[in-house]
Amino acid sequence: MTALKSRPLNARTNRPIHLTEMGFGGAPLGNLYRKVSEEDAQAALQTAFDNGIRYFDTAPQYGLGRSELRFAEAIRRFGRDNICLSTKIGRLLIDCTPEEVTPEAFVDVPQKKIVFDYSYDGVMRSYEASRERLGVANADILFVHDVCAFSQGSQEASDARVRELFDDGGYRALTELKDAGEIAAIGAGVNEWQVCQKLLGLADFDGFLLAGRYTLLEQDALESFLPLCEKRDVGIILGGPYNSGILATGAVPGAKYNYTEAPPDILERVRRIEAVCNSHSVPLIAAALQFVLGHPAVKTVIPGAVNATEVEANIALLKTNIPAGLWSDLRTENLIRPDAPLPSETSHAA
Repeated sequence: MTALKSRPLNARTNRPIHLTEMGFGGAPLGNLYRKVSEEDAQAALQTAFDNGIRYFDTAPQYGLGRSELRFAEAIRRFGRDNICLSTKIGRLLIDCTPEEVTPEAFVDVPQKKIVFDYSYDGVMRSYEASRERLGVANADILFVHDVCAFSQGSQEASDARVRELFDDGGYRALTELKDAGEIAAIGAGVNEWQVCQKLLGLADFDGFLLAGRYTLLEQDALESFLPLCEKRDVGIILGGPYNSGILATGAVPGAKYNYTEAPPDILERVRRIEAVCNSHSVPLIAAALQFVLGHPAVKTVIPGAVNATEVEANIALLKTNIPAGLWSDLRTENLIRPDAPLPSETSHAA
């Protein structure tokens, strides 16, 4: 199958990267929360490729290298030149005793521990190890991983990691790799837009992989960050379009919002959004997926998948026809911000 429609990440450079409007996020294939069989993992990757997805993202953290190793097998089938590939730096994987293993949210992981390192040497070591696990000569995009307060535990810890990135040479390593043609773009993969805005105040970046901070439920990034991205030609790879679950499940008992049980005000807001979707016979999850692509700074969305069925479902959501009236009704009822760009009625129709 031919590739899905694509959007350029860094159009103003002499080496623009074209990302298919849906990508494949590799965290679930690192056994995030539960074990994924090798058969299901490879079927998910192959189904993504067969359905036109050409952008694939992973990281050393995802299963302590397991996701990258699974990508390697798929890349051998796809052909490296046929995909756009990103991975991340910031966590070194070190051999350790069984008691020292740091799986974070992943299960059935190799015997490794994570050491955070955003220094020049840390970047180079991490990238070299990723290339070896992936079985490739290079990645297209290299992201600084998890320097946000959400991941580091506090704003002070986040600030310290950002200082390390610049004071200890990590950013210099990234720019050297880019200038040498080893990679085509640099960015950060984080859970908060505020740290992205801070990074843009310190240096140049091509894009950010932002998890969950521009969704049907959250549009605060429209205040300053997303306009800055447009001005600076910085692209957004949007992960977590469902706010960790509730925009996929609806306001059901126990629905998750940002990895915890959704509070009453969020449940009520989702009920109202879902009522508008139902009035137009559109699944809430389809509206959530396509809404984020309405913003010109958002270049691709990367929902998770652990098997072929989930990939096919994601593709079907991308191609669901959504009438323009749904978006205008959400705006009229103050369920999305009045300045939120709206997807066109037929922009993602099959």
